[in-house]
Amino acid sequence: MNSASTPGGRARAERHDRLDALRGAAIVWMAVFHFCFDLNHYRMLSPVQDFYRDPFWTVQRAMIVTLFVFVAGLSQAVALDAGQGWPRFWRRWAQIAGCALLVSAGSALMFPKSWISFGILHGIALMLIAARLLAPLRAWLWPLGVALVVLPQFVQHPFFDTRWTNWVGLVTRKPVTEDYAPLLPWLGVMCFGLAAGQWVLARRRSWLAGAAPRAARPLAVLGRWSLSFYMVHQPVLIGAILAWRALAQ
Repeated sequence: MNSASTPGGRARAERHDRLDALRGAAIVWMAVFHFCFDLNHYRMLSPVQDFYRDPFWTVQRAMIVTLFVFVAGLSQAVALDAGQGWPRFWRRWAQIAGCALLVSAGSALMFPKSWISFGILHGIALMLIAARLLAPLRAWLWPLGVALVVLPQFVQHPFFDTRWTNWVGLVTRKPVTEDYAPLLPWLGVMCFGLAAGQWVLARRRSWLAGAAPRAARPLAVLGRWSLSFYMVHQPVLIGAILAWRALAQ
């Protein structure tokens, strides 16, 4: 469904429900993961789970972040293809950065010893700027993404182990924090998403454009409100758990 066109005839406003549905699926997976984490935090899972070391949970967390960052790269390709200018980019960026600060403040209240100084929203805010600047590289994004993903496996230094520097990702040990999504290796994943988006829009546009299948339409709606959902889902989940505990006593 197009509402306007560029001088060259390309649609400036185009539905991408399938992309929204993919983002919606990622956020549902994240919410289920967080609900399990919250139940465990309040000792309502038996046996008690180790979300920090058990591969069942750590691998899921890595896969969720991978999907989120990859979709963010796809979305950036779509935005650039639609002619999004810097002013509109910065307005959206300010929303993400502002929410990242709120996450830091909220986590500091709940987890004062492991508060989130550079989590997924912080990472995406920084990576979106980098991705927009790197977008003209196009085909070179694939090898660049590989290099950025691999680099932290071979380069680490204690300098990057502090809260002021661990956002880079070249740490010698994972920081004590409830969420951590540094620039490296995740910028590499965003490069993959950006490159994939550029390729799809040039060669298989129908994969992203157009309406989602009927069964996926609720996910598409959720995907369009992903940031709002992200910000409210934990207070709602935690509130529901605490209310259940109070009623069960």
